[in-house]
Amino acid sequence: MERGWRVAIQTVDDLRLKALDDLLWTFDKTSFLPHATARDANPAAQPILLTTDGGNPNGADMRVFVEGAEVALDAETDAYKRVILMFDGTNEAELEAARSQWSRLKRDGHALEYWQQGESGGWKRTA
Repeated sequence: MERGWRVAIQTVDDLRLKALDDLLWTFDKTSFLPHATARDANPAAQPILLTTDGGNPNGADMRVFVEGAEVALDAETDAYKRVILMFDGTNEAELEAARSQWSRLKRDGHALEYWQQGESGGWKRTA
């Protein structure tokens, strides 16, 4: 948001989409993030768009894949300034999915970086 980038956040299904939408509406009154889902009116106008599908209806600069959503990179994703795969390292299913995707993306020749959140909440590049 500080950079003026638009963001698309892709999750795995409608249940997780609703949970993420609810969380962003209620997490903290002082740090609200304007957002909508791809099913809401006028997705193209949204600075943050939550989705379960591919495509880029809000012209996002950054795409974040969460909760095991499959990273799909193609000609359309080349337009993103940044693509992020975010996962819960304590969730075995998400961790295995992330490892599998990392291997596939690395094998396909993509430049990858791995950042890990520390105990104090900050992020550190580890690979």
